Amino acid sequence: MGLSEEETAALDERAVARRYAPGEVLFREGEPCHGVYFLGKGRVKIFKTSPAGREVMLAVEAAPSSVAEIPLFDGGPYPATVTALDDVVAYVISKQDFRKVCLQRPEVALKVLSVIGRRLRQLVSVVEAVTFGSVRQRLARTLLELGEQAGTASFNLAETHQEIASRLGTVREVVSRNLGRFQSEGLIRLGNKKVTILDPAGLEREADTEL
Repeated sequence: MGLSEEETAALDERAVARRYAPGEVLFREGEPCHGVYFLGKGRVKIFKTSPAGREVMLAVEAAPSSVAEIPLFDGGPYPATVTALDDVVAYVISKQDFRKVCLQRPEVALKVLSVIGRRLRQLVSVVEAVTFGSVRQRLARTLLELGEQAGTASFNLAETHQEIASRLGTVREVVSRNLGRFQSEGLIRLGNKKVTILDPAGLEREADTEL
């Protein structure tokens, strides 16, 4: 988020540290917002659940970052559920205290809005992924994006097959089956939670295939 030392100190004075084990819920969709969460350690998953119980992952956020910013500005409930993926340490600041900091230091509000803007772009990508193209096409694009983020053709797959399925709006079995097909076709190599992209051009063609 790029907070200055003075801005960080102003927030620290009002923050309450909370610890969460993997799988533990920080807050649920629809609950009244009682504050914003700044991640000091670990990763969290942001997702929505349909009435039928189907989960769609919106994003994974890793420390240092924040979650639950939107209700601070619109006054509504939490728009999604957030759970810990690892051991998480979060610093919670109440709505009232956060607003006081923003009134004293307007740059803090602008920096939080930049995080909201980035997440909105991610959400547009999620909508596009779920709406357009086959699972195979969307999975190929996801692998290419993960490789770009890692800066190498060989990278650890931090997300489980179930988490990738949630990201793509499908089920775990479909993700596992398509990963296996990519490997048998020589596009990737799988091993011990690691993916190596062997044929980036071929994977790119799969991602760009028009249906």
